[in-house]
Amino acid sequence: MSETDESHRRIQRMREKAMQVEADAERAGDPEERRRLQQEVRRLEFDCEQESMMAAGDIYPTE
Repeated sequence: MSETDESHRRIQRMREKAMQVEADAERAGDPEERRRLQQEVRRLEFDCEQESMMAAGDIYPTE
């Protein structure tokens, strides 16, 4: 398994997790819980985007 394959799998898992958390947020009855879950979705999407750009060589990780 190459590093690129592993990166793609990690990105896919993050996207799936973001979709799951987003669905949970939509079902949440408590506004504070919904807000917390929506923040989690934004964080996951941001992390996914960063990982994707690193895998593509567009950006480099900070040290």
